[in-house]
Amino acid sequence: MTRQPDVTLTQLRYFVEAASVLSMTKAAEELRVAQSAVSAAVAQLERQVGTPLFIRQHARGLVLTAAGEELLRDVRGLLAHVGEVLDAARGRGDDVRGRIKVACMVTLVPFVLPDLLAELSGRCPGLEVEVLELEAAAVSAALRSGAVEVAITYDLGLGPGVRREVIAEAPPYVVLPPGHPLTDRPEVRLSDLADEPMVLLDLPHSREYFRELLGTAGAQPRIAYRSASVEAVRGMVARGLGFSLLNQQPVLDGTYSGGRVEARPIADDGVPALSVVVAWMESVRRTARARAVTDTAREVVRRLRSATGRPGPSRGGSQS
Repeated sequence: MTRQPDVTLTQLRYFVEAASVLSMTKAAEELRVAQSAVSAAVAQLERQVGTPLFIRQHARGLVLTAAGEELLRDVRGLLAHVGEVLDAARGRGDDVRGRIKVACMVTLVPFVLPDLLAELSGRCPGLEVEVLELEAAAVSAALRSGAVEVAITYDLGLGPGVRREVIAEAPPYVVLPPGHPLTDRPEVRLSDLADEPMVLLDLPHSREYFRELLGTAGAQPRIAYRSASVEAVRGMVARGLGFSLLNQQPVLDGTYSGGRVEARPIADDGVPALSVVVAWMESVRRTARARAVTDTAREVVRRLRSATGRPGPSRGGSQS
């Protein structure tokens, strides 16, 4: 019986890169090797596992087969573990280095990402961080596919099998145009908004969350305008097109277009806040890189909230 040659780490690395970009050509560019080397390594790997890992479509790139998707999830974790083992063997167990992909919820990006990357750059200069800015549903999909190791997001739509560490609570607040009658009040009840036009932050899970908030107070929202951009929502409120509800509050009240909005806390009792979490898959072994991102995100968010006092108190450290 002829013995098959062993699978190599190079084959697995080339497979992961090709699966990440769904193109042999782009994978070769990222790896800085010849395309023929990537194609040959993947073809050999397919022969060794005994099944196709990609469907090759002329002029349209690659599509992962079911076997390819399953292998990709496992191999990403394997390569991360191998990297840690080798670093420990070289005496660099505490020297966090290598590459990590992190998902960040789009509405959290401007508040968290700049300080997170700057802090990581100083603490872990050997760590290369690639960030995917995603909506809530896409964050969950990225975690489950293994496209990212860690996610910084709201606890929305993550589903089972995802471990979370709550690093902050973000209570909702009311956004009003200057001069609106409700700005005379220190707090606003949701029922006071029943007859007001609303500018809705129109993102999956977010839109349902805001509608449910108003619905529990018997105030069915009269949605006048929608946008998937937080800053566009604030801009429309500043122009008097309606009120809005948001969770993350900028330090400044000004908008990109030169307008201004006014924020008021919600007076109703028991209004649920959104938890800001660092999330990862329970089934995946956490790497030193993932722990470094988690620890830094926790510290950055707490420091920012302590400095600004917005949008509410932190409740870090709990896990689910």
